[in-house]
Amino acid sequence: MKNDVWEVVPRPEGKSVVTSRWLYKVKHAADGSIEKFKARFVARGFSQVEGVDYEDTFTPVARYTSIRSIISIVAEMGWKIHQMDVKTAFLNGFIQEEVYIEQPQGFEVHGKESHVCRLKKTLYGLKQAPRAWYSRIDTYL
Repeated sequence: MKNDVWEVVPRPEGKSVVTSRWLYKVKHAADGSIEKFKARFVARGFSQVEGVDYEDTFTPVARYTSIRSIISIVAEMGWKIHQMDVKTAFLNGFIQEEVYIEQPQGFEVHGKESHVCRLKKTLYGLKQAPRAWYSRIDTYL
């Protein structure tokens, strides 16, 4: 909700609705104690149908030879290299298709329990999520 990923709308006629679920994980510290509890709301992308719910899923992937070449050049030139991880990466990709997903269990909007969420951005689990994220980062870079 904070990331403005969806809007709650009435269930559309003739459109498929992607199912969803919560994934829970317990993170442990090095000593084995519980550090934190994590939850992630994901789409069950396996329920999507190619040609109906999405068109393309292609995302470029770096080849190991390219990565080794870059690291070699960095080492030779004495440069510094920085690796980064983008938190909530897939929540930042804008979705081109019209995709509907059921409301998150436990977070249904009061008075609109029969409504669904129309996605503005992608969610983990959607078939088109990696491509949407790549498109967004490619446009920025």
